[in-house]
Amino acid sequence: MKRFAAGLSVAALVALSVPATADAGFGTNVRFATFNASLNRAAAGQLVTDLSTPGNAQAQKVAEVVQRNRADVQLINEFDYVPGNRAADLFRRNYLAVGQHGARPIDYPYAYTAPVNTGVPTGFDLDRDGTIGLGNDAQGFGTFEGQYGLLVLSKYPIDLAHVRTFQKFLWKDMPGALLPDDPATPAPHDWYSPAELTVLRLSSKSHWDLPLKIGRSTVHFLVSHPTPPSFDGPEDRNGTRNNDEIRFWADYVTPGKGGYIYDDHGHRGGLGAAERFVVAGDNNSDPLDGDSVPGAIEQLLNARRVIETHPGSRGAVLASQAQGGANAGQKSDPFFDTGDFNDVAPGNLRTDYVLPSKGLLPWYAEVFWPVPSDPLSRLNDASDHHLVRVDVLVPLR
Repeated sequence: MKRFAAGLSVAALVALSVPATADAGFGTNVRFATFNASLNRAAAGQLVTDLSTPGNAQAQKVAEVVQRNRADVQLINEFDYVPGNRAADLFRRNYLAVGQHGARPIDYPYAYTAPVNTGVPTGFDLDRDGTIGLGNDAQGFGTFEGQYGLLVLSKYPIDLAHVRTFQKFLWKDMPGALLPDDPATPAPHDWYSPAELTVLRLSSKSHWDLPLKIGRSTVHFLVSHPTPPSFDGPEDRNGTRNNDEIRFWADYVTPGKGGYIYDDHGHRGGLGAAERFVVAGDNNSDPLDGDSVPGAIEQLLNARRVIETHPGSRGAVLASQAQGGANAGQKSDPFFDTGDFNDVAPGNLRTDYVLPSKGLLPWYAEVFWPVPSDPLSRLNDASDHHLVRVDVLVPLR
């Protein structure tokens, strides 16, 4: 855990401890969180079936994690997309609104889901395995459309009229895109043919800009879930895509860099220089370990309007020590790990991020990874990822 109140007076520190709904004189205290909850299913419709009754053990654990952390704005990665918010409504009604294992119920009046690229066919053999139509040939890996989707839950209104989605932005339209290279040919960046590049989208799921109305202020919640930089070959088609999916948000929030970006309605440009934002999601990239392109996540961490919050946990440190394997040789401090992965390779990594902008005041950040002696450690297997949360003060206007 790490606080971000350095330099504030004792009176200010007391003010920072007020409930999230209170006005501390500085602004509104809002907790933002991301959690890859692994609520994806192997078949279309299965998530709705599982959430239709309140007895699914995994969903109960996921709901309890959310209830224990009580974020005001919560991103859930790997929540299959179902039109009309049907799965989201079932999760809210049958799980979040029901106290799990002694946790208090939590109410999110606002929920947002939208189509994603997983399972959407391209008509091409993108992985060159001789067949067309499997998960690796889709716009984003998935065995059906909407698998591994995103869900945003909020206690604050979402300005739906000004939401921007970037599901259909083409990878080739990013200037200097790190397109994968066929190592068998002398030409650079030629794994995908010109015909494939005319349809291949950048986002493996989607990128969303959700403006939240927090009092008289607007905070843009920028969410995504870049593809894992693995499950490919020497061409590194997933690693390069992961790099550019991360770069998308870095360019979007940096004045002068996002002019090339267009949304799904054809509107161009990045975020205004005066806008406040929080970037959140499972970025599948550790600063020093794992398979991502070197420097991939640093594009976002080092963007000049982004504040690095350094959330961590003692539970992650103890897990790294107990599990050994690849963890023993890693360069990153395990305190910052958010994912508990295979101990042979890649080991535990920092993959999940909540990054506020300048203009917001982050004062507390944490990874929910209870130590083994904590009774809540029974929730550590809810997913192979752990919830990351950051508390910020949002100015009054």
